Amino acid sequence: MELFSDQPGDEGLPGAERRLAMIAVMTATTMAVFDGTIVNVALPQITRALDAPVGTAIWVANGYLLATAMTLATFASLSGRIGFRTLFSAGLAVFTLASLGCALAPSMNMLIFMRVLQGFGGAAMLSIAPAIHRTIFPNRLLGRILGMNAVLIATSTAVGPALGGTLLAALSWEWLFAINVPLGLVAIYLSLRAIPGKRSATRAPFDVAGALLSAVSMGAMIMAADACAQLAHHGQEGEAALTAGAYALVSVAAGIGFVKVQRRVREPLLPLDIFASARFSLAALTSLVSFVGQGIAFVALPFLFQNAYGYTAFESALLFTPWPIGIVLVAPHAGRLADRHSPALLSTAGLALFTVGLGLLALLPAQAQAWDICWRALVCGMGFGFFQSPNNREMLGNVSRERSGNASGVLAIMRTFGQCLGAAVLGIILSVYAAAALSHGEVHMSALEDAAAIRLALWVAVGATALASLVSFSRIRKARVVGA
Repeated sequence: MELFSDQPGDEGLPGAERRLAMIAVMTATTMAVFDGTIVNVALPQITRALDAPVGTAIWVANGYLLATAMTLATFASLSGRIGFRTLFSAGLAVFTLASLGCALAPSMNMLIFMRVLQGFGGAAMLSIAPAIHRTIFPNRLLGRILGMNAVLIATSTAVGPALGGTLLAALSWEWLFAINVPLGLVAIYLSLRAIPGKRSATRAPFDVAGALLSAVSMGAMIMAADACAQLAHHGQEGEAALTAGAYALVSVAAGIGFVKVQRRVREPLLPLDIFASARFSLAALTSLVSFVGQGIAFVALPFLFQNAYGYTAFESALLFTPWPIGIVLVAPHAGRLADRHSPALLSTAGLALFTVGLGLLALLPAQAQAWDICWRALVCGMGFGFFQSPNNREMLGNVSRERSGNASGVLAIMRTFGQCLGAAVLGIILSVYAAAALSHGEVHMSALEDAAAIRLALWVAVGATALASLVSFSRIRKARVVGA
């Protein structure tokens, strides 16, 4: 297989070690993605088994996301100081032990605590996984391996709910976490054996202020998005709006403080000089705006399928499956093409197709058939798959190998921030429609009102991805100017 063949002048690891390191990273990535999707299916059973309120059980999912988001930048920075092998293996060990703790948790509070620990371990792995690929593979294969990584994440996302449902049907909820233990042990062994352990020689003190401000900014942003999601709940609009506004202000203030700190410390948590590359900065901005559109669609479509069209939760999950299937079909080819042709051009073409797919979903008829939904979702997945691999290659390929850990962290932050902003936008739109229904004496929105709100949200997503396409297109012109 070409991924593991050696050629004169290749950077990275020899083929045999490259294979072992790739297996370790992809196993860990699969575990982390599964744990972000599987648990939602099990929340009702976990709530009953641990005799806990539904409101508390939500933190089984939110605690993991919050801990991950708050520490992405910190772990990306630490990777240069302690080395990829040490950080990745330690994160994997924490994740695996926390998974065992989740399986053995006797109470809801203990389960939430273990999920937070899982989030820390997941952040240590996910923040540097693309950078490890950059380190172990030569540049000529970077697009290809990033395409495979996109396929892995899409497949894990698609299979997660079905696998969770199958395990719950045959076994108890504890096995959703226990299954990580043997996989984690294998991945730890492989990572210690094959992932490079090189670290920077800096002796400057760690940027503690930057780490704290980054955690506060990202954490408050997640909480603001969660509060926005509550805006549509009848009777909670005023309180949720105030809460969301307060968290948003804290997030912005901490973000401004973070940038100021990065400009003056000797060894910043996130070196701002990586944004000196216009192609890197535009790729990061493209990623952020595109994930806003994806975030809106991911949260909005289940509302459309279930509330407006009357499909069950299981049927809704099946209707969504063509999206990740589209990514699986296209991403590997897009990654290979990105190694030979302009990643900016490929990304722009993918975003254009993604925009068309979202527009097709927004134009769904009032009584849409399953096949009509599926082919439109497939177009979205194919467009996003054609965009993601080349864009990630553009980000990682336009920084030095020494900065690849920081670039990997930026990539993860753009994805998280974009998806959360998309969820917040949807919450605001649903809140406006819910308030209008209440003013007309309706306790809940009708199916027609639900459909109208979701279609508006999907058109907003179309606008976001169209804007991302324009930003991406500007990279093509810039690349031509540089080439000239």
